[in-house]
Amino acid sequence: MVCFALYAAARATNRHYVALLKPWGLTYPQYLVLVLLWSHRSLAVKDVAGHLKLDSGTTSPLIRRLEARGFLIRERSTDDERAVIVSLTEAGSALREELAHIPGCVAAATQLSLADGKSALSLLHDVAFNLSSAPAQVGHFQERHNK
Repeated sequence: MVCFALYAAARATNRHYVALLKPWGLTYPQYLVLVLLWSHRSLAVKDVAGHLKLDSGTTSPLIRRLEARGFLIRERSTDDERAVIVSLTEAGSALREELAHIPGCVAAATQLSLADGKSALSLLHDVAFNLSSAPAQVGHFQERHNK
């Protein structure tokens, strides 16, 4: 089943990131927030959650921990006071260079060729998109299974 392979690959990937990020005391989800902000400089908390496919109950504690470590700041939006904007601090921006080797280490650990890595990434994006937009058809399966 594809689900077992995806689950095993995700767990192995997470374990590898955990080991690589340990010297900085960062978790993999915290690293993902930083990577996102390195690309965007600042984002609304809801946009961070949307990009990372996380709920607000997961995103807010991640952001609070990164803020406590001095890597980012939270501020109310001047346009919409309901929105909280997250921006990198100087320390958060400096981590980009310190952690620049991480993606290459993970890519090397997969032992995939560049072409296979690109193909795998494309397939994983397709799987995630298709599963996210597909209706669950449990009833249909149960009907066929019970016959």
